[in-house]
Amino acid sequence: MPESISQNSVGLVESQTVSFSEPFALSCGRELAGFDLVYETYGTLNAEQSNAVLICHALSGHHHAAGYHSMEDRKPGWWEECIGPGKPIDTNRFFVVSLNNLGGCHGSTGPNSINPHTGKAWGPDFPPLRARDWVHSQALLADYLGIECWAAVIGGSLGGMQAMRWSLEYPDRLKHCIVIAAAMKLSAQNLAFNELARQAIVADPAFAHGRYMDNDAIPAQGLALARMVGHITYLSDEAMANKFGRDLRSGSFELGDEDNVEFQVQSYLRYQGSQFSGNFDANTYILMTRALDYFDLAREYDNDPVQAFGRAKCSYFVASFSTDWRFSPARSREIVDALIAAERPVTYTEIEADEGHDAFLMPIPRYLDVFSAYMQRVGAKA
Repeated sequence: MPESISQNSVGLVESQTVSFSEPFALSCGRELAGFDLVYETYGTLNAEQSNAVLICHALSGHHHAAGYHSMEDRKPGWWEECIGPGKPIDTNRFFVVSLNNLGGCHGSTGPNSINPHTGKAWGPDFPPLRARDWVHSQALLADYLGIECWAAVIGGSLGGMQAMRWSLEYPDRLKHCIVIAAAMKLSAQNLAFNELARQAIVADPAFAHGRYMDNDAIPAQGLALARMVGHITYLSDEAMANKFGRDLRSGSFELGDEDNVEFQVQSYLRYQGSQFSGNFDANTYILMTRALDYFDLAREYDNDPVQAFGRAKCSYFVASFSTDWRFSPARSREIVDALIAAERPVTYTEIEADEGHDAFLMPIPRYLDVFSAYMQRVGAKA
C-alpha cells in the first residue's frame, strides 16, 4: 500500500457505472437488451467540453488506469506512468475517461453478467464482439458525458486498434488519434499465440465448456498458462535477460546435488499466471482474444488501408518500440505509410527500448518526452 500519494498522481479515485437500457446492435447480428459500462474520470471537463481524452484499454486492462481506490491499494492504475498532473496525459489540462470495455470482467456487462433471458450468467453464450462494438459503446458513453468530440482517443496495443477504429467510425468526433504499439491486423504468428492461450484455457477440466460458474469453479490452471504464454510475448529477450538472466531461485548445480533447480524466470511466470487467474474471467479472455484476432482495419475497404484512412479527419500520433516483436515497428510503419498515402497528418516515433511490447506501460524517458510533446500540441487546441 502507498504510505503517501505523490503529487503527480490523480490520487484517490472512484469508479462509476452507467446503464444503457436501449437495445444495442452488435456486429455479429445479435443485440443486447441493454448493458452497463464501468468507467473512471480524472481531471475536469472544461466549459467548452473540448479537453476530453478517451483511454482505450489493452487486452487485459480495465477502467482503473490511474490513481488509487484506497490507501490500502498495493498498486496504482495500470497507466499511472502516463496519466496524472504533469504527465503526458496531463490531468491539469485534460479530462480523462477510462472504461472497462463491453464484454469485460471488471463491472461492465460481459460473460459473467446475468443473461436476462435465463437468469444465469451468460458464460460462453455471451455474443462475440468486434472492436467496432467497443467503439460504438464508447460513443454512447461520450454522449452520456456530454462529449461531442474527443480532443484525443488514445490506446496501446489492442487499445491502439480501437483508437484507429474510432477515427473511421466517427471521423467527426475526435481531433487526434494516438496509436501506440499496435497494428492494422494481427500477423499469423500473433493469431497462433492467441490460439495457444485459448487452448490452454479450454483444455483445463474445470473450464467445463465455459460453464465453470455453474460449478462454482474457475479454470485457474488454464488461465495461468494462457497468461504465461502471453507474458512471454510481451517481453523482449533483452528484458528477460536483464531482469532474470539465468539466476536461480532455488537449488544449485553443485556436483552431487540432486535437488531440483528453479530459475528466477520460472518462479516469476508462475506468479504472474497465478495472479491473473485470480482476477480475470476465462470466457472474457477468450472473447477478447478473438476480437483481437478478428480486427482488420481495412477489411471493409477492399483491404486497402489507404482507402480506409481516407475517411479520417483527425491527426495521428503513432509510436513503436525497437524490441517489440509482438507488434513490431514494421507494423507501425505500415500504419504510417498508409496515412501518408491517404494524405492524413501523422507524427511517428520509434523508441529504442529493451522492454519489448510492455514498453508502452513503462517510464522510459524518451517515450514520455515525445508523448508529452505531442499531447502539448493536443492540449494547445483543446
